[in-house]
Formats: sequence, C-alpha cells, structure tokens
Amino acid sequence: MTAGSSDSVTKLLPMVFADPGEALARARALLDADPSPLDASVAHQVIGIWQRDFGDLRLALRHLRRARECAARADSADREADVLATLGVALVHAGRTREGLAAFERGVARGSGHTRARVLYRRAYVWWVLGHHREALEDVRRAVPVLRQADDVIWTARALTLRATVHLALGSVERAEADFTAAEALWDTTGQEHDKADAVESRGLAAFRSGDVPAALRLLDEAEERYARLGTPTFMLNIRRCEVLMAAGLAPEALAEADAAIGKLDGLGGQSTRKAELLLAAARAARPAGDPHTAIARAALAVRLFAGQRRTWWETHARLVLIEARHAAGRGSGRLVADAAAVAAKLASFGSPAAPEASLLAGRIALDLGWTADAERHLAVAARSRRSGPPLARMTGWAAQALRAQAAGSARGVLEACRRGLDVLDDHRMTLGASELRARATEQGAELAALAQRASLVSGGPRQLLVWSERWRATVLSTPPTRPPADPELLSGMTAFREIASRAEAARMEGRPVPALEREQRRLEREIRSRTLHMRGEAPGSGDRFDVGRLLERLGDEVLLVELAVLDGRVQVLLCGRGRVRRFEAGLLAEAETEAEHVQAGLRRLAHPGADARLPVVEAAGRRLEELLLGPAAAQLGGGPVVIVPPGRLHRVPWALLPSLRERVLSVSPSAGSWLRARETAPPPDGCHVLVRGPGLATGGAEVPELAARYGCATVLEGDGARVPRVLEELDGAALAHIAAHGTFRADSPLFSSLRMADGPIVVHDFERLARSPYRIILSCCDTARLASVGADELLGLVTALLPLGTAGVLACSAPVNDAAVVPLMLALHKGLDAGLSLAEALRDARASLPGDALHQATGWAFSAFGAA
Repeated sequence: MTAGSSDSVTKLLPMVFADPGEALARARALLDADPSPLDASVAHQVIGIWQRDFGDLRLALRHLRRARECAARADSADREADVLATLGVALVHAGRTREGLAAFERGVARGSGHTRARVLYRRAYVWWVLGHHREALEDVRRAVPVLRQADDVIWTARALTLRATVHLALGSVERAEADFTAAEALWDTTGQEHDKADAVESRGLAAFRSGDVPAALRLLDEAEERYARLGTPTFMLNIRRCEVLMAAGLAPEALAEADAAIGKLDGLGGQSTRKAELLLAAARAARPAGDPHTAIARAALAVRLFAGQRRTWWETHARLVLIEARHAAGRGSGRLVADAAAVAAKLASFGSPAAPEASLLAGRIALDLGWTADAERHLAVAARSRRSGPPLARMTGWAAQALRAQAAGSARGVLEACRRGLDVLDDHRMTLGASELRARATEQGAELAALAQRASLVSGGPRQLLVWSERWRATVLSTPPTRPPADPELLSGMTAFREIASRAEAARMEGRPVPALEREQRRLEREIRSRTLHMRGEAPGSGDRFDVGRLLERLGDEVLLVELAVLDGRVQVLLCGRGRVRRFEAGLLAEAETEAEHVQAGLRRLAHPGADARLPVVEAAGRRLEELLLGPAAAQLGGGPVVIVPPGRLHRVPWALLPSLRERVLSVSPSAGSWLRARETAPPPDGCHVLVRGPGLATGGAEVPELAARYGCATVLEGDGARVPRVLEELDGAALAHIAAHGTFRADSPLFSSLRMADGPIVVHDFERLARSPYRIILSCCDTARLASVGADELLGLVTALLPLGTAGVLACSAPVNDAAVVPLMLALHKGLDAGLSLAEALRDARASLPGDALHQATGWAFSAFGAA
C-alpha cells in the first residue's frame, strides 16, 4: 500500500489495533529519526488514530492533517487517500460532519483498487455512525469483494463486523450473527488484539439483540478485560453495556456507567460523537431510574449534539427519549402527541426497531388527553410488533393492544393482551439464571400487571383480582434460582471476599482506618456479582400457575389468607378462606409506608432499656397502620390463624403490632403461591438439627448452649468451627437450623446481605449454592427479615433466598433488637417447636410468655414467621 516505505513502517498501522501502546511509541520514535515524507505520513497517521480512538481528538486532527501533508509531498495518491479516510472518521467524530464527508469524497477519488476498498469501508463506518444504514451497507457491499480478492484478512474482518453491526441496528439479528461468526473466524488467524476485543464486544451486542442477557453481560465483561490488558478506553462498550443493563432492570447502574464514561471522555478531550451517544444512554437510563428531570436534561443535550453532527437517525432516537422523559415528568399535550407521532414515522422510515415504542408513546399520551380516535390510530400501529421480534419489542406490542382494549371498554381484551404480554416476559425472565436479574426484569411487566388488575376488578371481582395480583407478585420465588456454577474463580472470589470483609470488620472494631480494605471489598463484590449475572436460566416455563381453588382448599375453614393488592395507590384487601374471596378497600399505600417508617423508628428506640415511655406511641402507630392496611377487613378476621401477603413496599411492617393480629397465630408470605408451596413442602425424613453461634454477639449467643442441651444430638457450630464452608455443609438438607449471628442488610446490594461467621460473612449468594436449604430456619439476629423491593413487586434478601430452595418456614427479624431480650424469646420459641407447634404457633406463645415491659414487647413484635412450617 505504501510503496517506497519500509515493511517495519507499514506494519505500524495494523499494530494500532494489535498493540496500541507499542504502536504509539514506535511512531513517536520514527518521527524523532527524521523520516522520509512517506514514512512520516504513516507515523503521524498512527499517532492520529491512537489519539482519535483513545485520547485527545484535537491532537488527532493535528497529526492527521500533518499525515496528509506528508503524503502529498511524497506524491503518493494511495497514501493520501488512506489518510483522508482516517481524517474523515476523525472529523465526523468531532462533530464536523460536512468536512468529514468531503474528506471521504476526495479519498474515494484519490484511491484505487485495494486502497479505495479500505476507504469505502471507513466511509461505511461513518455512515453507520451517522445513522445512514442503507448507505453504509452499499459501501460495504462494494468494499468486501475487493478486500477478499486482495486476501486482506484484517480489513475483510473489519468490514464483516461493521456489516453485522449495521444489520443489528436494522433488527436483522440472524444476518448479523452470520457476519460476526465469519469475522471472528478471520480474527482468530491474526494478532489484532484490539480488533479481537471489539469482535467479542460485538458478539455481546448480538447476544443481547437475540434476547440472551446473561451471555451479553458475559461477553461484554470479557471484552472489557481484553481492552484493559491493552490499556485502551471502552466508550462504545460502555454504551452497549448501558443498553443491556437497562434490559436487565438495572437502570441506576446504567446511568452511573454512562455518567462516569462521559466524565472520562471529557477529561481526555475525546470524540464528540461518542459523548452524544453516552448522553443518550444516560437519558434512557435516568427515566426508569426514577429521575425524569435528568433524563430530560441529558436527552435535550444529546438532541442538540446529534443535530449539530448531522446525525438524523440518532437525533430522532434521542427525541423519542426526550418525549418519554417529558411524559414521565407529567407533561402531556397535543404538541407532545404530534411530536411522538412524527418521531414514530421517521423511525419507521429508517427501519428502526424503536418505531413501535414511539407509536405506543403517542397513543398513551393521546389516551391521557382523552383523544380516543388518535390513540387508537397510534396504538394499532404499535400493536403490530406483538407477533414477532425480541421479547421486549413484543411486550411493547401487547401493551399497545391492552391499551386499545381498555379504551374500547373491553375488560376481556385487556386481560387477554396482558396475559400474552406477561407470558412473553416470563419466557424472557426464565432465560436469566441470577435471581437478581429475574427480579429486576419484572419491572418491564409492571404496566401490564396494573392494567390487568384494574380490568379484573371490573370484570371478574375479587377472585380474579387475586389471580392477577398473584400473576406478577414474587415470581422469582416460583422456581429455584440457577445454582452458581462450580467455578473456581467464583469460589476463590467468595473466599477472598470473606477474608477482606472479616479484616475490615476487625479493623473497625479496633478503630483503625479501613478505606483500602473497603475498596478491595467493593471490587470483589463487583466481580462476584458480575460472574453470577452471567448465569443462564435452566428452568423451562414460568413455574407453577396459581390456582385459587387449590389455595382455598388448603386454607380450609380455619386459616385466613389476607392478600394486599394496590390499585391506583390504594390498598385493596383480599380476604381468602372458608371457600371464598372477599374484597375490602383500605387506605392509601403512601400513608401506610410513612406510618411503617414511624413504627420502625419506634422499635429501634424500644430496643434500648429505659424507653418505656415510647411504648404507647408505637402502639398508637400500630392502630393507625391497621386502619390503613386492613380497614374494615380487620373486623372479619375471626379468631383463627392468619397469613398476611403484603406488597413488596410493605415488607418492613411488624404485623404482630397490629391490634387484630397481636395475639393470634400469624405468618407472613411474599405471595399466596409461595405460602402454598411452603405448605406442601415435606420435611426431610432424616434431617438433623444445626445450631450456629457467630462471633461478636452481646450475649455470646446465650441461647445456643441451652438449645444444644435440649436437642441432645444437634450439630453445634461455634468459635472457629462456625466457618462458612462447614456451616453451609451442615445446613444443606437440615430439618431445623438456628443461627445466632450478627445480620447486616445491604440496601445497595441485597444479595450481599449477610450473617457474620468466624471467617467472615455468609451472604445470599452462599445460600443459593445449597442443594436444599433447611426445612425450618431461625435467624435470631437483627435485620434478617429486611428485604429490598425491586422490579414490579419482587423482594431480594435472606428470607426470599431461602424460600425457593426447600425452606418451608423462616423466623427472622425486621428491626434492630436487644440481644439479651432475644434469648428468652428464642428459648420459649423452641419449647413450642419441641412440642410440635409450627413456627407461627410457637412465636405466638413465645411472645405471650415474655415480660410485659416495653423492651421485651418490642422484641417480640420485631420477629415474624415466614412461610407455613
């Protein structure tokens, strides 16, 4: 390509994407050696490419202009054409689109044969950046045969990778995968390490487009590791990972990643085009993260940048996000409907898969305004996507169909569309192995679930409302999570995490600084979580379907199940038992949440001696909670056992504090289906009793020695014997486990909520590795019943990790408690269990046996029995 230039110099260009740092160093050394104009042109081009992709775009343009001047002095048309193509890419990335395309025109005219094919490939890349997909495919079509004929493996692989990426943008996943496969086979024959990393990243994008989120996360993480070894930034990868994280329900993480990448790009003086794309990614993430105003700001800036860069395809997508954010912020107008419709039409003309989403938005805003005819027109267009495409696109179509039926007054049509849409999401959710991803993915179905609940109340009454309340409640608990693989790196990471966490805890207790240990602990947590998110789901289907008749049969005439549904912000009480389901309307959910926080604050104060004066205040709050949560249903409970099934946002309510529940057999369950499975779970025929005593308890776990004497043959793990591997080994398949250990709830990362053992924390990820968790488990420590509410109505934490794994009953605590007051409660509880009572029955009797002072009363209220054992 560069006749008159030495082989060592011409090899610098491919080296930029094989070993970027080495290529940069050699190019600088070459310039220091007073090279010929031809060699100087190559050296300046290499530095320009490095700065363009990994550094300061202003420096890139300076070096690329010098490269062109040197090529002109050398009188090499092909050399000048090649540099013009590189310069054209840099100009477009700088937002100077007109100049960039003009450089390509000159490059195509100056180059010939093989060189022109390379110029056409780079112009195709620029067309893709600009969103001109058909032009991109045309240039690639012209370039590939020439590159193949020249046996140019590297540039052929690049062209195939680009063509695959364009196919993905147009929704042609199968064509993209074929090109990615062909390109990867070519890359395997080269030493182009950066290009290889880019190929892995592209495969991650293809996996995502085909609906395989775990594979996408795994491949993107692998690509990031490869880039890190090369020391090159990864802004395109950041953009793609944001998209995958969003689909996985991890919008706050996507927003944080996009904002961090923007800050890094600004610090480097990097590409304006990438900044616009990162702003768009941040805007897309901010809205589901609950921050529509940030979404508006980021999207508006992205629109301005894309417009200035003459990137109409991207600008239109950014306008869609801007309209969505404005609608989420409560803005609705005829102008917004028109804007959404115009965006939908333009996206459809581009062949963009996002077009149905824009039509759905136009229809939704029109419905809000009461414009039913306009809404029907837009929703009918959006509904066409329900029959084909990736899962989330089909869900968009079913959501549009449900809204059409609602506008037409067809409750039956709403329910059918919601059922079909949620079935699609079920299939998608079950491809996810990690319980966290399954839980967060349910957010995608929240609107369908709400529509179905409203329609069921109109058309089917309480029984159908119960079915739909269960349809999208605690779905993660319907099937066990995929077992973490016997991955040596994962197990090694867990061991290292425990060691670092243990050292950090010891340093805190001694008053020593721990920032370095905390940083390493966070790094290990990220690594562990990343590896678990890569797991694919194994269970087909969506778990057991809920059957009202089966529930009522199991409840019989004595037990009542109280399921609390929330419609339009108000609590609906579904009273199930004695062969029927009745509905009562209670208070506002927001008021109940506020009151529950007051109760939690009161219980925290009562955990300390001398706070007796607070007891009447807490009891009064309990009466207010009962009015808000049970309303007139409280008078219908009778005197038998009660099972409470609260929505996720009320998981911290201490239910035993409510006057009508205080002296009865009371248990809590995340869903009626979960209670049914627990009720039908048989205890292990030869399960043993396991007693565990962790370090650092104020009482030293004083109940454990007494329980050991009571049970005689129980396995007791304490001191150095209470190490995580041994504890997990003994817990697996146990009939009863009692764990006295400090508990820590992690609202930021609920699956790292933990119990402190001798060698560090045992976390939720550890419990998920059990073949079968204990049939009954008692957690006699603070905060073990605290859960994080995620997705549509899902809960993540210690209790919910145990229930799908074979545990039928859990006793846990939702508030800080006094260690000394816990001991008599636990001893009384085990006395009841030894007499053959269930956890709920034994807890009721144990509370009654405690002294009547505020400290012991608050301790009893803080504990709840979960499940049915």
